[in-house]
Amino acid sequence: MSILKQGDSFLYMKVGVHANESLEDIIARKRKEIEDAGVSFWGYGGSSCHPYNAVQPFVKEQTAKGTKVRLLMQEITSRHYAEGLAKEFSPDGKNYYPVPKGVNVLGSRYALVVSTLDPIEEAFSLSDTVVGIGNKEGLSGDQYIRGHVDKACLVYSPGSGLVERKGEIALCLSAELAEPYAVVLR
Repeated sequence: MSILKQGDSFLYMKVGVHANESLEDIIARKRKEIEDAGVSFWGYGGSSCHPYNAVQPFVKEQTAKGTKVRLLMQEITSRHYAEGLAKEFSPDGKNYYPVPKGVNVLGSRYALVVSTLDPIEEAFSLSDTVVGIGNKEGLSGDQYIRGHVDKACLVYSPGSGLVERKGEIALCLSAELAEPYAVVLR
């Protein structure tokens, strides 16, 4: 796969319908937000990529090594219908600020801060990755991304020998992360 090279770090996320909005509509809205506000907040839930315990430390550690961390997304069939518009965000769990004007985050507890959102047509195997942070660090990506776990901080490590290589998944979107990389919403 040309988008990733040995040792590249990235956030992986499955995406689809969210808060009653199609992925196509979400992408159009997020691109407009980036155009107008310079960034967008890509909302999500779950605990596997908590902003303070996983995303921020992972991105900071990897960027300190000179590695650029991006978000890579796989489209899936989704039925996410939660609603609610975030009004504030916190980069640190102490201070809350208004969500930037022109940015809308629906039905999410957390958000990744992105400065680009580009279509891609790439594929890779999760068995060529390892978890890059937390108590599952070093576990093969295909062993970690299962059931309700649909996102992870990963390192591309083909041939790591942890598991037999399995089928490829198609990626549809790539985004550059912007500081503070991930936030809590309310």
